[in-house]
Amino acid sequence: MQRRSLLALSALGLVPGAVFSQQQQFINVLTGGQSGVYYPLGVALSQIYAKAIPNVRATAQVTKASAENLNLLQAGRGELALALADSVSDAWKGNAEAGFPKKLDKLRGLSATYSNYVQIVANADAGIKTLADLKGKRISVGAAKSGTELNARAVFKAAGLSYSDLAKVEYLPFGESVELIKNRQLDATLQSAGLGVASIRDLATSVKIIVVPVPADVIAKIGDEAYQVAVIPANTYAGQTADVATAAIPNFLVTHSGVSDELAYQMAKTMYENIDTLYAAHNAAKVIKRENALKGMPVPVHSGAARYYREVGLIK
Repeated sequence: MQRRSLLALSALGLVPGAVFSQQQQFINVLTGGQSGVYYPLGVALSQIYAKAIPNVRATAQVTKASAENLNLLQAGRGELALALADSVSDAWKGNAEAGFPKKLDKLRGLSATYSNYVQIVANADAGIKTLADLKGKRISVGAAKSGTELNARAVFKAAGLSYSDLAKVEYLPFGESVELIKNRQLDATLQSAGLGVASIRDLATSVKIIVVPVPADVIAKIGDEAYQVAVIPANTYAGQTADVATAAIPNFLVTHSGVSDELAYQMAKTMYENIDTLYAAHNAAKVIKRENALKGMPVPVHSGAARYYREVGLIK
């Protein structure tokens, strides 16, 4: 009788979230490769949600990152995903060249997070110091159609390079790319990730590296406001003794319209109420601030998340 009464009151809007709290909820967080930054953040988020949201079962799924994540969200095969700003924008527009033949119209924003830095790292023995030096070299550009690979295409095009200028192009996750450089089967890797990404830290402790700059004039030629002039600070990696210019691209947490307002509200609220857990998961997460949650969002904010941001004064 008590449960029927609660359900009836909830239907009248008198017990917000009552039905939500009674039912098993699932949150599948779509991440990226295990050697990147998306994965530890996704694991931390899943742990936050499993602990803080009633009757929630949360998991973190390894994926090929941005583009795959967004397509999975559109298909309803995940509730939350990390993705790069340019990929989210391309998905919303339906950019076929970026891997989105049709507009992904179900995408909804949850929060801005941190920025990815385009990190082009070469074995010092390969003689690569500039983007032009990549001609005739062997490089990995991330999984095909991933956010990293789309970043690689954009940067190379702006620098007057194409894949045909390279001796070999591999489409590999970060960890595998690093192993091939260690074994001298590749000369360089382009990784779009947060600063201090584990894969490059591992490489820098194994071989002497060169971090290749992406100059501001190249970034300007990309012609996409998602690409911002940035710096990889000196000593981010072992042997990197000077600042290195590069491009940074914001990352967003994205959900979809099929996720209930109550669940989206809880995902936004509990994330920021437990932000220290995210900070502990990876140094890159320490720039995530609630006041920046809606800045540059490429898709409409989920109405449930918007409710939370109204409560805290971000939406008037």
